[in-house]
Amino acid sequence: MAETDTKSSDSHDSVEPGASPLVKWILVALFVYASISVLSQARSFFVPIVLAFLLSMVFAPIRRVFDRRRVPPALSSLVIVSVLLVSFLFAIAALAVPATGWIENAPRIEQRIEQQLSDIAGPFSAIFEANEKLQSMTRSDTPDVQTVEIEGESAATQAALLAPNAIAQFVFTMVLLLFLLASGDMFYEKLVHVMPSFRDKRRAAQIAHDIERKLSRYLLTITTINAGLGVAVGLTMWAFGMPYPAVFGVIAFLFNFIPYLGALGGVAIAGMIALITFDWVGWALIVPGVYFALTTLEGQIITPYFVGRSLRLNTVIVFITVTFWAWLWSAVGMIVALPLLVALKTLCEHIEALHNLGDFLSERHAELDNVRQTPPEH
Repeated sequence: MAETDTKSSDSHDSVEPGASPLVKWILVALFVYASISVLSQARSFFVPIVLAFLLSMVFAPIRRVFDRRRVPPALSSLVIVSVLLVSFLFAIAALAVPATGWIENAPRIEQRIEQQLSDIAGPFSAIFEANEKLQSMTRSDTPDVQTVEIEGESAATQAALLAPNAIAQFVFTMVLLLFLLASGDMFYEKLVHVMPSFRDKRRAAQIAHDIERKLSRYLLTITTINAGLGVAVGLTMWAFGMPYPAVFGVIAFLFNFIPYLGALGGVAIAGMIALITFDWVGWALIVPGVYFALTTLEGQIITPYFVGRSLRLNTVIVFITVTFWAWLWSAVGMIVALPLLVALKTLCEHIEALHNLGDFLSERHAELDNVRQTPPEH
């Protein structure tokens, strides 16, 4: 009997370790699913909070410069937020003037694009005519059948509906940023205070300051590079004779905060405006081609040189992350995706259990390249 109990206990012990990892992964999957659902459903609440915390990490070193000069934190925070607010409103005003004109002249612009593309679309004209004939054949002309047409909302109507929510989130972000900067290092002090041991306190402070330092350096560097790219694009568009060259500079500056997709969006806008501006269709390829060349020079040479190897990330992971956050939080998600990825990578560098994840998020190391190039010894 005792032998039977021993066998049953041994079989129970052999099953338990196999079941425990399965339960753990199920719980992890449920946690991830619940987190994504909460972030998606409550994005109106979380988006301003995430933006405010990221901006506070960017401008905290600047606020500390004022602190060393004995400027009150409330005053320095008010100055920083005011300058940021004025810069944002200036960018919006610069984009609003041409955007309004393009929306008002949308029918004429569409007609101009069709006229410019008529020669290129010549081989496909037969397909278009066949499609029109098919639609005319399937269209009912009997008086007894009622046709219902569903008209979608215009771009102006959609913008008017989304404006109050966007304004509210923007005001919330600015107010929260003001409080975060004015509070100084209170959050760091609270974080250190709740840690149980001295070792944990020191690690928590080191992680928080390292994330702030890398995010601040990264975002300030990227902002400076994007400003230079905006100037270069603006001058190039002015040299080509494009309308609103300063607006193209602002577009290049803002869009370049979105990896990959931002540059493609700027190229598409440049090509469309060139198509309706110039009579020769070739300019619709030259202008966006030069725009793409400038963004490629920035992305492949300038940014990697100034950002440094420690912050370089796996390009595939960057693209997947930007796509995921774009699906989750639309345009704002694309902007915050890369800073959040930098923060996660920095966190992985300080926690031993996450070192493998940090290596996975990083680009290929030079050591791995040397290993690949070194022939095996026989």
